Amino acid sequence: MIVDQLTSIWNSFIDLTSKLVTPDWNALVALIPVFLVVAVVGPLLTLLALAWFVYVIRKPRTRLVFEDGPRAAPLDAAGRPVYPPGEPYSPSTGLVYPPGTIRDDAGDLLHVICPMCGLGRAAEIDTCTNCGLVLKVIPRARALRPSGPPAGGAAAA
Repeated sequence: MIVDQLTSIWNSFIDLTSKLVTPDWNALVALIPVFLVVAVVGPLLTLLALAWFVYVIRKPRTRLVFEDGPRAAPLDAAGRPVYPPGEPYSPSTGLVYPPGTIRDDAGDLLHVICPMCGLGRAAEIDTCTNCGLVLKVIPRARALRPSGPPAGGAAAA
C-alpha cells in the first residue's frame, strides 16, 4: 500500500519533469512568429517612434514676426534705401508697405519693382509693361515675415 502510493507519486513527479524537460516542440515552433513580433519588430517600432519623436522635438523652426504696417526699407552702404522686388514702397518716405497696398497713409500712389525684370512701376498696375509678368497680390489682414538672425550676430549653426 505505502509502496504503491510512493510509486504513484514518483511516477507523477517523473511525468511532470518529463513535460518540463522535453517540451512539445510543435507548439513551440507554432509560437515562432509571436516571438519574432515581440522580440524583433516591437523594439524596432519603438525605436522608430522614439527617433521620430526626438526629430519632431529638436527640428529647426523658423521664427515669424507679424507685420502690421509699413516698415523702413533696408539701407545700402551709401545710405540709400533698397526696396525689395514685388512689394509696394513709397520713394518719398522710404517705407515698404504690406503686399496688396496701392496707396500710402497720405494718399500718394506707391511703386513696386518687378521681381522678374527689375523695372519699377506704379503699384496699381498689375502687369509689368516690360516683361509682361502679372503680379496680382491679394491684400491680407496680416502678413508673416521670417525674423532672421539677430542684429549684429550670426545665426546659430
